[in-house]
Amino acid sequence: MNTPLLVPRASLQRLRTSVQLNAHLLALRSADLTSVRYASGKSIGDRRERDQPKKKRKARTVFKQYDLKNAEQFSLCDAMRYIQAFEVGRPPNSPKYDLAVRLRTIKNGPTVRNRLRLPHAVNTSLRICVICPPDSKHAEAAKKAGASVVGEETVFDAVKEGRIEFDRCICHQESAGKMNKAGLGRILGPRGLMPSAKFGTIVKDVGESVKGLVGGSEYRERNGVLRMAIGQLGFTPEEVQSNIKAFMSEVKKDIALLSDRINKEIHEVVLSSTNAPGFTLNGEFRSPDSPPTRDLSVP
Repeated sequence: MNTPLLVPRASLQRLRTSVQLNAHLLALRSADLTSVRYASGKSIGDRRERDQPKKKRKARTVFKQYDLKNAEQFSLCDAMRYIQAFEVGRPPNSPKYDLAVRLRTIKNGPTVRNRLRLPHAVNTSLRICVICPPDSKHAEAAKKAGASVVGEETVFDAVKEGRIEFDRCICHQESAGKMNKAGLGRILGPRGLMPSAKFGTIVKDVGESVKGLVGGSEYRERNGVLRMAIGQLGFTPEEVQSNIKAFMSEVKKDIALLSDRINKEIHEVVLSSTNAPGFTLNGEFRSPDSPPTRDLSVP
């Protein structure tokens, strides 16, 4: 009598799985390969398209600008009213009105950079250093104009010791040689304080230069945008308007000077503040619904 062959249950299960898998592979081989697709949706047979390198997108040559046709725009008085709502409870001299001018321009081209003294000064706490002979008429003119630090050797020694107690530095032409010999470039250069003829900070008339710096502001184009503090929160709408007109007039002159090398156009003007968002200006001073200007003067 023959004894029946006993097969373990686990081995039987593996055998069944193997048979099912082989049947599935046979069915797959007989099927049309073009009907089988990857998860991406591409067919197995279309391997050429899959293996080809992806085309690189062309980099933008100009800064992206948004269409302003459907954008909400505000008059100056309305923008100031909304901004002041964000600045409630803060000192009137602490927050600043900031103006951003977006330009239609190409990337990696010449940029706008200049200095402007606004009709109504925004930053009056600027500390200015003048490098010139301490007992000369130039030193006296610099002190009268508002310079806080004046001299030669005393300034050199203070800088080398790390005592840089000024925000701007200009140098008289007669003292430029001594300044270079003192080796201040490695200290003042990284801070953007080193006087240079290229940037107009090595001058002949230090008195006039200091007057231009006191209450003056710098602006420089970065990523197609010019930014500048245009007023304090306590300024009246008329004072802010006067500063904006002076700034925009100067920007247009700067753009005209670059017109032979590059085409730049003003796309958008945005008013914001230290703690408030930006509001696009429409060029009007006030709208029919604007409050009286006296109500926008923060005491």
